[in-house]
Amino acid sequence: MEQVLIKIEVPLSTNQFKLPKAVNNRLQQLLDRQDQGKKLSTAEREEAEGLVDLSEMLSLLRMRAERVWRESQ
Repeated sequence: MEQVLIKIEVPLSTNQFKLPKAVNNRLQQLLDRQDQGKKLSTAEREEAEGLVDLSEMLSLLRMRAERVWRESQ
């Protein structure tokens, strides 16, 4: 695995490091259907997996931004 350092400007509020409401609602809808034992189509499963990956990446960015802010104060 290769590591790359990227400098980005980070918003002052970590609230921006989350899925938009409509996207999160779609993810929840797909996960709820799956939890109810309903089979997702291949496209729906791929969509859900992609949204979970995106959500996890945003959470990681939020945690790292919060750590940097704490350390800089």
